Amino acid sequence: MRQLSKPNLLAQDFDFKKTLPDWQISSNNQELARVFIFQDFKSAFEFMTLCANFAEELDHHPDWSNSWNTVSVRLSTHSMKALTELDITMACAMDQFALQVLEH
Repeated sequence: MRQLSKPNLLAQDFDFKKTLPDWQISSNNQELARVFIFQDFKSAFEFMTLCANFAEELDHHPDWSNSWNTVSVRLSTHSMKALTELDITMACAMDQFALQVLEH
C-alpha cells in the first residue's frame, strides 16, 4: 500500500474546472463533491468496488453514500483541512472508473 506521509497541498491557482469539470468545489476550497448515476444498483456497486480497491492502494478514502443507482461522493484531506493531491488523484480515478462501468 502506497502512503504519503504528508500529501501536497494544491497550488492556489489550481484549475478545478479544467481538471475536474464534473466536480463541485466547496466555497472554502476544502471539499470536492460529485454525484454519479448508473444504470442500476449492480453498476453502482461495481463502481464503488473499483473505487474502494483504489482507495485502499492510495490510503485515501472517500466520504460517500449509495442509493440504488446513485453514488454521492465527497473528497477532502481531513488531516490537512484542505484539498490535496490525494483528492485530485482519487477524483480523477473515480471519473475513469465511472466511464469504465458506464461503457459496459
